[in-house]
Amino acid sequence: EIRAQLIEQQKCLEQQTEMRVQLLQDLQDFFRKKSEIEMEYSRNLEKLAERFMAKTRSTKDHQQYKKDQNLLSPVNCWYLLLNQVRRESKDHATLSDIYLNNVIMRFMQISEDSTRMFKKSKEIAFQLHEDLMKVLNELYTVMKTYHMYHAESISAESKLKEAEKQEEKQIGRSGDPVFHIRLEERHQRRSSVKKIEKMKEKRQAKYSENKLKSIKARNEYLLTLEATNASVFKYYIHDLSDLIDCCDLGYHASLNRALRTYLSAEYNLETSRHEGLDIIENAVDSLEPRSDKQRFMEMYPTAFCPPMKFEFQSHMGDEVCQVTAQQPVQAELMLRYQQLQSRLATLKIENEEVKKTTEATLQTIQDMVTIEDYDVSECFQHSRSTESVKSTVSETYLSKPSIAKRRANQQETEQFYFMKFREYLEGSNLITKLQAKHDLLQRTLGEGHRAEYMTTRPPNLPPKPQKHRKPRPRSQYSAKLFNGDLESFIKDSGQVIPLVVESCIRFINLYGLQHQGIFRVSGSQVEVNDIKNSFERGENPLADDQSNHDINSVAGVLKLYFRGLENPVFPKERFNDLISCI
Repeated sequence: EIRAQLIEQQKCLEQQTEMRVQLLQDLQDFFRKKSEIEMEYSRNLEKLAERFMAKTRSTKDHQQYKKDQNLLSPVNCWYLLLNQVRRESKDHATLSDIYLNNVIMRFMQISEDSTRMFKKSKEIAFQLHEDLMKVLNELYTVMKTYHMYHAESISAESKLKEAEKQEEKQIGRSGDPVFHIRLEERHQRRSSVKKIEKMKEKRQAKYSENKLKSIKARNEYLLTLEATNASVFKYYIHDLSDLIDCCDLGYHASLNRALRTYLSAEYNLETSRHEGLDIIENAVDSLEPRSDKQRFMEMYPTAFCPPMKFEFQSHMGDEVCQVTAQQPVQAELMLRYQQLQSRLATLKIENEEVKKTTEATLQTIQDMVTIEDYDVSECFQHSRSTESVKSTVSETYLSKPSIAKRRANQQETEQFYFMKFREYLEGSNLITKLQAKHDLLQRTLGEGHRAEYMTTRPPNLPPKPQKHRKPRPRSQYSAKLFNGDLESFIKDSGQVIPLVVESCIRFINLYGLQHQGIFRVSGSQVEVNDIKNSFERGENPLADDQSNHDINSVAGVLKLYFRGLENPVFPKERFNDLISCI
């Protein structure tokens, strides 16, 4: 089902590109024809508008427009252009030359750029699809391995029970009176009992071995399951959106420039048409890839809707659906957790650098495609003769050496951007999978640590020794500072403002106002506990003017204090009123 959905996504993106190319082709044909008939004024212009309007009435965009007046911004501009043509009553050779030698060339370049962008995005999409299918195949393989080992474990368990029954039966026979049994028969019975005992020991060892394999396979299955769900979620929520952005890269901005060229010529030619052209300008201003991307995805909900998360498939009565962190796999999981933590730290630093490079390159491309070179007002400052306009237009846009150089630089920058974008996606995909495994192991190992103090331990595991906990620091006040009532503490201590609040805010004002991530980045838990314990003893660990404490830890203490109050500073019954005021 996911493979079919991936194919459908590719078809949708390809169809979108074909629609863009066709739209650009229509725009080129439109302006070329308009250039030819410009001197025939209103009558021929009306025929032209009707011709293209009739052509678009059968398209899906037109049906969508009639249904809810909601179009992609380039298509909306196209509709408004056709309506504007009906209002045109006169024009000049200057406008005809601009259409032929400037606007149409821009649309041709946009068409080439759109096709090139789609091909490059298609390559990345194909790689992402292959990676996603590899992840799914890996999940299927791990699931099959788990099922196989679990089946072997069940089989070994049944054989062990059979051996135990045989042993009990043989022991029962051995308990019969032996005074009438010959010596030879006694030796045979003893030999039989020993054989059964050896067989039982072998089957016991086989069962333990298969049980351990089953547990490890199940753990691997659960980890892979978590990583697969994380990868699929990331692809549908983030990567797919980024791929659509890649297909749109420069399209809206370039179309914006081409249409603004048209607008500049029209405004300088005839100010009486400003009212109609203002409507088109508003539509051009609305050329925005994000909203178009949202509309595009809403047009094909079945193609871009993320699938349901994969659920754990139990096998032959195995109801354990969590990673097992008990002996003998606890040490192995702890080592794996530490390895994942170390690798994630390295990968995140590397991927963050790639991300910064990608963003900087993207900004460079955006600067290239958003250059404001669409103003052609200087073409109308000279003679109105056709020869003068031709030379001016040629020098303005098409024949400048800087244009070819700029386009070459743009393509080179695009190549570097796609290389870095691919590298960033690959790195973030790996981080997503490893982070999912890391988080699941962290939760599992944390729960296993807390389970030491529970009474519902499995009967086959020996009890863990109790750990001696350090006594909590005694407060000099009868009312609790942390996790207590604010009014009670103020009455008991005589402090108008609790010392912890006043001291932490003072410290943050001195050293934290320019700190990035204040109240968002967590501080050291050890330092947070030390500062908290000092305040509970009535001390002020932040009294000195030296910034020898981590600012994130101080902010963490302040958050911990307000979070633990029995009665919040802003009462719950007034919470909605407060939000409405904000």
